[in-house]
Amino acid sequence: MRIDKFLWCVRFYKTRALATDECKKNRVSLGENVLKPSKEVNIGEIYTIRKNQIDYKMQVIQIPASRLGAKLVSLYVKDLTDPEQVEEMKTRMQAQNYYRQRGLGRPTKKDRRDLEDYTTDEYGWEDE
Repeated sequence: MRIDKFLWCVRFYKTRALATDECKKNRVSLGENVLKPSKEVNIGEIYTIRKNQIDYKMQVIQIPASRLGAKLVSLYVKDLTDPEQVEEMKTRMQAQNYYRQRGLGRPTKKDRRDLEDYTTDEYGWEDE
């Protein structure tokens, strides 16, 4: 099985096209060797994938016949990523949430209308 198809099958990338593009951008490697999307996957090999500024390492246990359900991925791939890298990712995510919480930001039409109702008097004049 090709490496791009394998990464898609084990749900590392959402589409096969994304997996192919990442291989072409030299973000998938076997040891020190950068891989092309057509590289054949073998059992026991350890791949390094650069994604979201983190180097993920995974070892191939089995080769799936087709795309897997999320619960079955652990039967085919063993995650060897450093715990420090995972903690770094969690820290970055928390830092992003600190500046702007989800759902906050640009007001909706309803918010704007409520604000206009608050700032105008009963005759439609704005308070200054």
